[in-house]
Amino acid sequence: MTSARTDATSTAATAGDEASSTRRTVVRVALVALVVFAAMLGVWAGLFPRAFYDSFPGFGRQWVAGDGPFNEHLIRDVGYLSLALGVVTVAAAIWLTTPIVQATAIAWLVFSVPHLAYHVAHFHEMATVDVVGNAVSLGGAVVLALVVLVAGWRPLDRSVSGSR
Repeated sequence: MTSARTDATSTAATAGDEASSTRRTVVRVALVALVVFAAMLGVWAGLFPRAFYDSFPGFGRQWVAGDGPFNEHLIRDVGYLSLALGVVTVAAAIWLTTPIVQATAIAWLVFSVPHLAYHVAHFHEMATVDVVGNAVSLGGAVVLALVVLVAGWRPLDRSVSGSR
């Protein structure tokens, strides 16, 4: 009887370790995708504000210039804040501890949900290709942040889950 209980406990622990490993992988991949988004936006806006204003997101499209006159200070601030969010996201992807992962996901949602809402409210001013691009890129950031939040809700680090 003890052997059967030990086997059942071992099987449950293995299944739990595999699920935790899968969640860690999902969270890490989503965090890396968010880092790429933050780095691309941050470097472009922070270091090349005029080019960002004139030609973001590239490919002959202009998503920023239609919103008003060029403001170098504002665009650089957005770029550097994006880079700062990217740094925190890198830390979360490396350390993968539950508190930093949750805080990072929430920070992304605080940034991404209002950003998406603003653009959705202005879709009528854009060409269809730009509406789709905005919805996919900005909505993607929201979805990734939600994935990180949900998958990272329970402990992720091995020392907490006992799978060391």
